[in-house]
Amino acid sequence: MNAIKDARRLIAADPMSESALTLTDLVISLESAQPFKLERIYALDMKRFELAVQIIKEWRLDRYYAGKSKLLDLSLEARRMVAPIPAAT
Repeated sequence: MNAIKDARRLIAADPMSESALTLTDLVISLESAQPFKLERIYALDMKRFELAVQIIKEWRLDRYYAGKSKLLDLSLEARRMVAPIPAAT
């Protein structure tokens, strides 16, 4: 199993959990080059922390293109449930 699929499952299962919100924002940040506070990753439990690091590694490799787009779509949808994403200028 790869981290992108694992993150997608975690976010889909409970998009309002703190770990899902952190991973959601991490994914959006990776895709949009927006700032992300690393201390949010450090606040995760070890299992979720390792998942976040694996997401970063997989994103960098860019070999999971289809999985990334599904995870990004879900992350954007989950973020909209909590707070609207400001429009880019």
